Amino acid sequence: MHALLVFVTAVVAGAINSIAAGGGLLTFPTLIWLGVPPINANATNIVALWPGSLGSAWAYRRELRATAPRVYGLIVPSVVGAAVGAVLLYRTPTSVFEGLAPVLIAFATVMFMLQDRIRRRLDAVAGGALRRHWLAWAMGLQLLVGVYGGYYGAAQGIPMIAALSVTHTDIHQVNGLKNLFASCINAVATVFFVVAGLIVWGDAVTMAAGTIVGGIGGALAAQRIGRGAVRRLVVFIGFGMAVSLLFRL
Repeated sequence: MHALLVFVTAVVAGAINSIAAGGGLLTFPTLIWLGVPPINANATNIVALWPGSLGSAWAYRRELRATAPRVYGLIVPSVVGAAVGAVLLYRTPTSVFEGLAPVLIAFATVMFMLQDRIRRRLDAVAGGALRRHWLAWAMGLQLLVGVYGGYYGAAQGIPMIAALSVTHTDIHQVNGLKNLFASCINAVATVFFVVAGLIVWGDAVTMAAGTIVGGIGGALAAQRIGRGAVRRLVVFIGFGMAVSLLFRL
């Protein structure tokens, strides 16, 4: 029953990630509710979702080839930030992270809910100076995203999409870059978590398989529901999970 619940949740998360992102807001709290310690659940969640971000980056390889070489410089702060975030997670006492878990889920849910407003607001204030010095401030933002992604990971793509949209008008190119940077962040975190022995491998493998199945077979069903409905469902579940974990403490 444990494996079945993990797999089904991962299938749903994979389908959601295929059109709206935010699937990690389902899988992480599910692992906690099934009895996995929060830090191990978080590390397992990041590792299990990594193949999906890597596969998505590969799917956008044509758009990535058309990207200016300087943009790939954002890989550096992604990797550095992820390493810092992973170390911070490893050094966080379990009792502290248990208290942080509902806050992190609620924060990621709010980010997910407001992603379009964040992107539009950033684009509205993107004057000439901001666009000219885009790479410099994007480096700083990406470093923070890397730290957040290595520490928790859910909704890490939202600030990346907002920043990239300032200078990139092709949404497919933006998604490709976001998935590339996310796969770099998750790869660094994965290596650290494996070495540190934080992964619950049975759940990680089951979740990885579920996200692949959901991403391929569930996308069509999710599209029938509609992107807006899926997003509202994720927000509802995200806040519900945060509240339930808060009362569980």
